[in-house]
Amino acid sequence: MSEDLGTPVLDNHLHLDPEHGRGMAAVDDFARLGGTHLIVVNKPSWHLGPIPTDAEDFRPAFEATIDAVREASDRLRGRAWPVLGVHPGLVSRLVDDEGYEPEAARDLMRDGLAVAAEYVAEGRALGLKSGRPHYDVSEAVWEASNAVMRRAFEHGAELDCAVQLHTEASEDLSGIAEWAADAGMDPSRVVKHYASGRLAGPTPSVMSEKDWLSTAAERGEPFLMETDFVDDPEKPGMVLGPKTVPRRVRWLLEEGHEAAVRTAHVETPRAVYGIDTEATLADRASEQA
Repeated sequence: MSEDLGTPVLDNHLHLDPEHGRGMAAVDDFARLGGTHLIVVNKPSWHLGPIPTDAEDFRPAFEATIDAVREASDRLRGRAWPVLGVHPGLVSRLVDDEGYEPEAARDLMRDGLAVAAEYVAEGRALGLKSGRPHYDVSEAVWEASNAVMRRAFEHGAELDCAVQLHTEASEDLSGIAEWAADAGMDPSRVVKHYASGRLAGPTPSVMSEKDWLSTAAERGEPFLMETDFVDDPEKPGMVLGPKTVPRRVRWLLEEGHEAAVRTAHVETPRAVYGIDTEATLADRASEQA
């Protein structure tokens, strides 16, 4: 029997790999503790196949994610949505391991983003994923990565969709928010994945550690919650397990942070993604009645 926390409960960034990882067992754990909605981000393309050499090589990871989302939605009281794109770490795989020049790596990654954008345009994905390395790279690789990210903002503006970012740790990414605005995007629809409780610029998707969540709740600004569960059998529970978000929601409610829970699980998802977590819960309930 699934616990009902009296609110939608959304994990804004996790991965599912039914073929190699826990897959739907992780979804069941999330749902059993009171989780209702998931944003499922495709695993890096090289985790689900060879390192891409052309745009079509990105499709298997995208299709696998969409299939996992469909299956997950059948097991949730709410539903799941896919966010698709190109992991910024691919640039290092291409340059360091495959011998690409940074400019050629940039072009291939932009091609992958264009494929992901097709899925958004068709209504098969909710948003895009991009970013830049969180580790030291050469100036040429850094410039190439920033060019890929800026292309993601161009797609986001054209498609009127959110863009999730994997970037270096920072509490001030206002420069990135300005790039999004320059491309025609609302910067609040740019989401910094793996954020702490305080961030200038994009909307923070806060890793569900209690101290970071306390900071986010006390600030009173828009935020989301996530685990970045990687669903890798060699790394069980990494980064946080699928039960974490519902457990942290229960804790926030016990601490008197009802407004923050509503912010993270109803208001911010609506503002960033255009999704209504309350309505999807009600719709599913009526379907099952």
